[in-house]
Amino acid sequence: VQLQAFGGGSVQAGGSLRLSCTASGIIFSINAMAWYRQAPGKQRELVATITTGRSTNYANSVKGRFTISRDNAKNTVYLQMNSLKPEDTAVYYCTLGIGNVWGRGTLVTVSS
Repeated sequence: VQLQAFGGGSVQAGGSLRLSCTASGIIFSINAMAWYRQAPGKQRELVATITTGRSTNYANSVKGRFTISRDNAKNTVYLQMNSLKPEDTAVYYCTLGIGNVWGRGTLVTVSS
């Protein structure tokens, strides 16, 4: 199983980014997926989850700003991040299931 996240970068506060995570070596459609993040000096935080039935859940800190979605035909899960804040700065990771298998992260930096 391999997971690779893409789409990180630097953006000013109020801006948007879309992260993508492509999975290989699995039957993607039968797995829930999740995005986590870890900011410098802080504990890892569960940001968003999406089930096989496309039900979603979000951390309170990102509700209304972030949207998780999936494209089973492309084996890809997305995280659309809008109205970004400096406190969203972190390395973002996608996981198979809720933290079962981890991919490489992608760094998001939000400047004020």
